[in-house]
Amino acid sequence: MGLPDTEQETGRAFVLMALGAAVCAPAAGFVVAQVRDRRGDRARFLIMATVSGVPILFFLVFGVLYTECPDGYHC
Repeated sequence: MGLPDTEQETGRAFVLMALGAAVCAPAAGFVVAQVRDRRGDRARFLIMATVSGVPILFFLVFGVLYTECPDGYHC
């Protein structure tokens, strides 16, 4: 049901927005904390960036890079 093209475009837009939010929010917060010289907040934003970055790297490595090499081949 529905329009597959529209669903695909909407899915891409939401994925890009989610990745942008996961990357931009910690970066912007860290920059603001750096400018205002707030050490505790810098640490929180670094933790936030790490927590956001680990799943992104996990899906990149195992969803994209690991699937490039077929079974039995040494890449």
